[in-house]
Amino acid sequence: MTTLLQIHEPGATPAPHEGEQNLAVGIDLGTTNSVVAMAHDNQPEVLLGEDGSLLVPSVVAYGEKPETLPLVGEAARQLLLGEPEAVVSSIKRLMGRGAEDIKTLAGTLPFELAADSEDSEDGADAKDKSGGMVRLTVRGRTLTPVEVSADILRALKLRAETALDRTVDRAVVTVPAYFDDAARTATRDAARLAGLEVLRLVNEPTAAALAYGLDKGAEGVFAVYDLGGGTFDISLLRMEKGVFQVLATGGDAALGGDDFDHAIAEHFLAQRAEEDASHTLTSDEAKTALMSARLAKECLSSAADGEWMIDAGGAVTRHRLDQKTYQSLIAPLVARTTDICGHVLEDAGLKPEEVCGVVLVGGSTRVPLVRDQVAQLFGREPLADIDPDSVVALGAALQAEALTVGSDSLLLDVTPLSLGIETMGGITEKVISRNTPIPVSKAQEFTTYQDGQTAMMIHVVQGEREMVNQNRSLARFELHGIPPMTAGAARILVTFTIDADGLLTVSAREQTTGLEQNVEVKPSYGISEDDMTRMLRDSMEHAKSDMTERLLAEARVDGERVLAALGAALSVDGDLCDEADRETINQAVIRLREAIAGTDRDAIHAAIGDLDEASRPFAERRMDRGIRKALEGKQVSELAEEGSSSSSGEGGDKNDDDAAAAR
Repeated sequence: MTTLLQIHEPGATPAPHEGEQNLAVGIDLGTTNSVVAMAHDNQPEVLLGEDGSLLVPSVVAYGEKPETLPLVGEAARQLLLGEPEAVVSSIKRLMGRGAEDIKTLAGTLPFELAADSEDSEDGADAKDKSGGMVRLTVRGRTLTPVEVSADILRALKLRAETALDRTVDRAVVTVPAYFDDAARTATRDAARLAGLEVLRLVNEPTAAALAYGLDKGAEGVFAVYDLGGGTFDISLLRMEKGVFQVLATGGDAALGGDDFDHAIAEHFLAQRAEEDASHTLTSDEAKTALMSARLAKECLSSAADGEWMIDAGGAVTRHRLDQKTYQSLIAPLVARTTDICGHVLEDAGLKPEEVCGVVLVGGSTRVPLVRDQVAQLFGREPLADIDPDSVVALGAALQAEALTVGSDSLLLDVTPLSLGIETMGGITEKVISRNTPIPVSKAQEFTTYQDGQTAMMIHVVQGEREMVNQNRSLARFELHGIPPMTAGAARILVTFTIDADGLLTVSAREQTTGLEQNVEVKPSYGISEDDMTRMLRDSMEHAKSDMTERLLAEARVDGERVLAALGAALSVDGDLCDEADRETINQAVIRLREAIAGTDRDAIHAAIGDLDEASRPFAERRMDRGIRKALEGKQVSELAEEGSSSSSGEGGDKNDDDAAAAR
C-alpha cells in the first residue's frame, strides 16, 4: 500500500489545526475568573495568555472616553483599588436579573445603577425598558450585564485566536445548572455580541464530569460539587461507557465565593464603623472593601491569620482576621451548600456511601472549611487532582469537539425545576417534572371550562408547589379561535419543549381546527436571591399542606362546574321544575355555595352529592324531553331498522331500543 506524503515549500508548513473547518472552543465564563480551552483528538488543553496565565479575571475596566477599548482581566483587576469607579466585577451574578436581586454591602450597592425615568425619578428601580434587566452606570456609560459579559468573551475569543493563530467564531459556553431561562438567554446574547456562535450551553457540573470522566476513565456514580465565585451547583452523575447521565441536580444561583467576600467585608466595615459611625459608605468604597476581603479570603486558605487595610474616603483602617473567626463568618454559607447536597442525594435515592467520588470544581473549593465539610458529608476525601479552575473549560472543549468533529461520549443532562401551567382554581399542573433528562418534549391535553369558550389563557409556571401563586410565573399567552363548544368538549394540546441548552418553548394547539400558538419563554429577569433553593425547600416542607390545598381547590372547581351546568340547564328547561322541586334544588345550591366558600373538601363533595340527588327528578325529565324531541315524527319500525344497522356487532339489545322508542 502506497502512502502519499504532503510536501510543502520551506516556511509554508500549515499552522496547527489549519484545515479544521469545524474548530470550536470551550469557554467557562466565570464569576471571578474565566477560562478558554480547546480539544483535539479528545485531548483538551487550556489556551494560555501571552504571559502564560491560565485564568482571565472576569473584571472589566472602562476608560474615560467612550471610544477607548475596555481593559479585561488582570490589568482591569489591578485598577480596582486605584480607580474603582471604572471597574465592574462579578457581573455574572447580574445576568438575567433585576435591580432588587443585587446583593448589597452594608446597605450600599457595589454597582452604580442607571436611573430609569420611566420606572422612578431617582433610579431606584433601574430596569431595562427592553426586558427588565438591570443596567449599570460606569464613567458616564450605561451598560447591561450582557454588554459587560460580551467584553469578557471578546477577550477570551482574542486569547484563543492568538494561541491558535486563526479565527475562532464558535464555542460551547458553560452556565450554572441553576441558571434559569433569562440568565441562559442573556449568556447566549453576550456571546453573540462578542462574535461567537454558541453551539451549546452546557451545565458547569456536567462539563466538569465530562472532563474528569474522559481523563480518568471513571465509571459509577460521582458527585460534582461546584462552588464558584457567584454560584453553587451539585450534580449526581452516573458515568458508564461514555454515557454521562445526570441523575439529579440542585444548587443556588446566588451563592458562592463572593458571599465569603461579603461576609469578611461586612466584618471589616463593622469594625471601621466603630471608629467613624457618621461616615456613609459609597459604592466605590464598597468595591475597595470587597477587594481587601477577597485578598483576605485567598490568604486565609493557607495562612492562620493576617492583617489587611481598607483605604476609603481618605481614611485608612487596619483589620486583623484569624482562621477561627473567618470560619465562623462563612460557616452558615458552607452549611447551605451541604444542605442542598443532602436534598439532591434524596432526590436521586442515594446514600452518601453509594457515591464513588466527589469532584471539586470552582476556586472557592480551595477554602479548607469547604473541603472539610464535603469530606464529612460524603465520608471520603474529595477528588481534587484536576485543577478546579480549569476543569469546566476542559469539559466544554471536549463537548465543542464532540459537536463539531464527533465523539463517543453522550451527555444526558436534566432540568432543575418542574414546569407546568395554571388550571382552574389556581392549580399548577406539572407537564415536565424536575430532574427530567433534556432535551425533552412533553405534551398534555387540556379542555375548556365554560360553554362556548373561544379562547384560553396559557400561564406557564416553574416550581414544585401545588398552587400557582406559590410558584414562579414565566410567561402568559392566549390561544384564540377555539370553536364554541360545550364545556369539556374542546381538546387543547399543550406541548413543552426544552432544548439541549435548557431553554423552554411552549405551544398550544386546538386539535379540531389545528389552530396553534407558541411562545419562547423569556422571563424579564432571573430568579431572585435564594428563590431556586426556596422553591425546593418549600415544596418539601409544605408537601402535605400543598396537596390538601390542591385537593380543596379541585373540589371547589368541581362544585363551580356543577353549579354552572345546572344553571345552564335550568335556563333552558326550567319549566320542567315544579315549585317544590325548585325549592329543593335552591336549598341544595345554597348549601353547595356555602361549602365552596369554606375549607372542608369533604363537605363540598357531600354538597355536590346532595345537589345531584335534589336535581335528579329534573334531570330525568330533561332526558325524557330530549328523547321525545329526537323521536318526533319517527315510526318504531324506522327506529328498529336504524338500531339494527348501527348496533351490528356492538352487542346492543333491540328489545330495549323498542321500549325506549315507545316511551
